Order: sequence, then C-alpha cells, then structure tokens
Amino acid sequence: MRVDVAKLVELTTQTQPEAATHWSTRKMAAVLEVSPSTVMRHWQANGLKPHIVRGFKVSRDPKFVEKLEDIVGLYMSPPEHALVLCCDEKSQVQALDRTQPGLPLKKGRAQTMTHDYKRHGTTTLFAALNVLDGQVIGQCQQRHTHAEWLKFLRKIDRETPKDKTLHLIADNYATHKHPAVQAWLAKHPRFNMHFTPTSASWLNMVERFFRDITTERLRRGVFTSVAELEAAINEYVAHHNTKPKPFIWTKSARDILQKVIRANSRLSSKQNETLH
Repeated sequence: MRVDVAKLVELTTQTQPEAATHWSTRKMAAVLEVSPSTVMRHWQANGLKPHIVRGFKVSRDPKFVEKLEDIVGLYMSPPEHALVLCCDEKSQVQALDRTQPGLPLKKGRAQTMTHDYKRHGTTTLFAALNVLDGQVIGQCQQRHTHAEWLKFLRKIDRETPKDKTLHLIADNYATHKHPAVQAWLAKHPRFNMHFTPTSASWLNMVERFFRDITTERLRRGVFTSVAELEAAINEYVAHHNTKPKPFIWTKSARDILQKVIRANSRLSSKQNETLH
C-alpha cells in the first residue's frame, strides 16, 4: 500500500499517539496501515527522529550579548603575550565498582558490565584548558568550595609562565566570586576573569574535555576507591598532554547571537500558542 508521506510527516510532527509521548514505527504503521520499515524509510528521508529528544536552555542573562562577544573574542582573537584558559569543575565524579566482573569484548559479543554497582566515594576534577595548544592543568580535590578553587588558582599560577597575562573563562558559580577569591585575584593582577552567561556552559571549551574524559575513561571505568579513580584521572590528563590538540572555535559571536534570537522567537511563538 502506498503511504501518504504528507500525512505521515504531519502526524509525526504535530500529533501524539494515544497514551504515549511520541510515535514509534509500529504505532505509526498501525495508523497508516503500512509496515514499520516503510515508516522508518520515510522518517529517515525527511530527517525525522521522534525517538530522540534533546535538552536545551536559552540563557536569560541580561548581559548575554556582552559576555558572548567577550568570550568568543578571546577564542577567535587571543590577546598577545597572554594565555586563555577555560576553567571549570567536574564535581561528584563517582568511584564506581561493579558488583560482578564483566565479560570482555570478543567476536560476536559486546563487552558486558553489570548494571548495579558499589559506590566508593567521589572526587571533583578542577581543569583549565589552554585554548592555544589544548594542554590541560588538572587537579582532583575532595570538595569544590572557594578554598579548593583558590588552591587550583595557585596551581595555575605556579604552572604558567610568569610573564604571561592570564584570561580565565569560568561560569557564574558563587565559588568563583567569593570575597576571598576576589581578594586573592586583586593581589595577582595577571589573572583576568571572564564569566560565561548564565545557562550557557556550552561557551566554555573545557566542557569538551570533560565530555571526552567521561566517555573515554570514566563511564566504563571500574574503581575500587577514590584514590584509584583520581589516579586514573591524573593518568588521563597526563596522556592527553603528551599530544594535546586545541579545540578550534569556529562560530562568530554574530552567528551564535542570530541562532539564539531564532530560538527565542520560536519559544515565544510556542508560549503564545499555549496561552491562546
């Protein structure tokens, strides 16, 4: 039976199946009286993926444009005789140990891991990504208060050339703006803080490093203690720094701003439709 593609697209994008949040190939096939493979073929042809939902949050920071232009400007035109460091904390990294040993990967069988685990504590990874060359300064600490942030700032101070001005990009977490931190920064004028807009952590390039260490080392790791977890993190950072690659920023502030404006416009339209 020939499928009505226009109807399929309309149903997929503008309706929901009964007692469910989104369409599946089987539900749509039953409504249109075609095979699930036919539905899948037309979904793929029209770029439709109803089984996927992506999270988002549009920043409402009143100084969004100012902060955006400042940070993107540092990425695309770094100042001379200076280093741009993207800084953040990856908190509550858990030392997870599986309750049973899994099976290794082999031909015809994926690696297996038990779904349940034992918790052996947590650590916080402080990291500063050098935008110029991709090198990372890392430090694991038990907490993430202003005291630990100050300790990390001192590590950055020790491990960067004294003749370089430092531009640190960080989020608006209260720890980064604590009076004790501000007092320390006042005594170390080569440190210049640049804060990302609220709800815009994607502007901080160290998040890409956090993504990589999570997928490559932490998510499938087995750790019987916090010490073992921290050793694995330190080993990963050291290995990364043997052949670092800078994360290249390509989008101008203007391009990003236009995308945000479009997103805000769509959200406003959707909210108006809901109200009326």
